[in-house]
Amino acid sequence: MSGSKTVVVRQLILDSAVRNMNERGYHGTSMRDISAGADLTVASIYHHFKSKQEILQEIMIRALHDAISMTRSALLRSGGDPKDQLQAIVRAWVMFHTTRREDALVGATELRSLDESGHRLVVALRDEQESMFRDVVERGIEEGAFHTPFPRDAVRAIINMGQQVCVWWRVDGPMNAEAIASRYCALATAMIESS
Repeated sequence: MSGSKTVVVRQLILDSAVRNMNERGYHGTSMRDISAGADLTVASIYHHFKSKQEILQEIMIRALHDAISMTRSALLRSGGDPKDQLQAIVRAWVMFHTTRREDALVGATELRSLDESGHRLVVALRDEQESMFRDVVERGIEEGAFHTPFPRDAVRAIINMGQQVCVWWRVDGPMNAEAIASRYCALATAMIESS
């Protein structure tokens, strides 16, 4: 199988797994469900992934890499002002959780389903994401832009608030993704600027 065909087939498998895990959860999803959704045989899946666990890890690690890339890019484009930086990374974080809702939902709900090595990898990536937010907030406090006495708690609250958008937000709901992102930027700023 050529390299480009391998990439396409792997993506079909991952897409099917994400859909199935959103409908049934990790434990309720079988390899047969994934193969049916990808229009492949179960044996074909095992040619690309050793196990359902490996598929879950790939979904979560890929999603977190993409989220980190989005927030880091937003941070780099935002300039040097901590308030602008906070707005940029919150907006990117919320937009990721709306535009990549199904991937984000697997990431938000299936951490408990990872084996020990997968759990370690995903937690390390989550820590990397959190440190980006924490660095912005701590620098903002040092410069007098932010005044919260609880910077670590505020950062965790902001991250969790943005992550949970994938649980309840719908494309056909009353607010589009941009409006939600703007609202969450205002909420994050209010939380961090309070004294």
